[in-house]
Amino acid sequence: MRFLSSLSDYEHLRIVRYNPQNFDLDRMRALLKKLGNPHEQFRSIHVAGTKGKGSTCAMIAAMLQANGYKIGLYTSPHLNDIRERIQIDGEMISQADFARLVKLVEPIVQKQKPTPTYFDVLTAVAFKYFAEQKVELAVVETGLGGRLDSTNVIKPEVTAITSISKDHMAQLGPTVARIAEEKAGIFKTGVPAVTVQQDPDAEIVLKRIAESRGVQLAIAGKDIEFSYRFESSRLQGPHNRICLSTPQSKFEHLAVPLLGEHQAINCGLALSVLDRLKGRGIAISDSRAMEGLAKTVIPGRMEMVSQQPRVLVDGAHNAASVDAMMRAIGQHIPYDSMVVIFGCCADKDVNGMLERITSGADKVIFTKVDNIRSSDPNELAAKYIEQYGKMAQVALTLEDALAIANRAVTKEDLICITGSFYLVGEARKHFATISAAKQG
Repeated sequence: MRFLSSLSDYEHLRIVRYNPQNFDLDRMRALLKKLGNPHEQFRSIHVAGTKGKGSTCAMIAAMLQANGYKIGLYTSPHLNDIRERIQIDGEMISQADFARLVKLVEPIVQKQKPTPTYFDVLTAVAFKYFAEQKVELAVVETGLGGRLDSTNVIKPEVTAITSISKDHMAQLGPTVARIAEEKAGIFKTGVPAVTVQQDPDAEIVLKRIAESRGVQLAIAGKDIEFSYRFESSRLQGPHNRICLSTPQSKFEHLAVPLLGEHQAINCGLALSVLDRLKGRGIAISDSRAMEGLAKTVIPGRMEMVSQQPRVLVDGAHNAASVDAMMRAIGQHIPYDSMVVIFGCCADKDVNGMLERITSGADKVIFTKVDNIRSSDPNELAAKYIEQYGKMAQVALTLEDALAIANRAVTKEDLICITGSFYLVGEARKHFATISAAKQG
């Protein structure tokens, strides 16, 4: 961890210049070559997009694992333990293996110029681990963008683009069209690609780049027959069901294991990936896939971490994901009033997120995120009060924010902690400590 912390970590820098000097695939390829090109030793699925990447990857991995394949999963960021990013069949890489592989990479990195970054090294460690453990398929999530992302050295079986919206605009561009261009950078000639219905400007870009690279791009809901609906039953409560049909696959009225309309869309994309994998000669049983899907659990997304008081955490960190979260809460979780504890990074679409928060929150407490890029909670509160004429409070720590919230809620109310994965990770750790103390 000391070695990793000495490297450039763009997840924790206030200003990141998105250019080929900072994001350099030649640097990544040179590092992997010294490790024996592990990324060429397993088959993979590559997933980019603005929101829903982690959920989509988790569902793909769960369905493939249920089909008997040994599955690697590489995601970011982590909530509490860096090893969460590197998993095989749902198990994090062991501390011993993680330490051994970082130690293997360290002397290579120290001699290499330009020096690989923190994310480069974690990606290389993941790929080396997957190669060593002989995974049959790895589900790989991009970190930032796609075109220049460290993961974009793989030649996957299928590429997938989740919903595109405004995020990391300082790096990827001010419009969804510019952002889509960066995401489409993962398209590879001859590799099928799938996506969801997008903003029209984003869709035009994705289609243009796919055509220019000889990529067959299919859109769930247009080129792939896909629909979803919301329903409620006594057994399952409120939930979404989806239908997806292709010449090779037929999923009818399939219950989505994760809450929210956005997760129904992500689930459709995950099923579309499986359909395209079948076309690449990978044997997949739909019934086993459904069994795996039903078991999908994703920490930090619409996760209830406490019942007394009721506390929900969600890593929504841009306007579109906050909007999706608010709608999901409205559909799935009954409450009298909602207190939102909010903290975010300054490089986000802060105004967009504040606008979405005001639609659902009865009270807002602004706090700091444990990151150098954290927005000042006093500035957030001032902006919120000025723009929406609603009262807000400030707490400099999550513990203080929870103390204020606890005084304001009854057992029928809901506390929602959101705005950043860093804040959600801190909250999960806080409530895990409380739970352990009660059991101890």
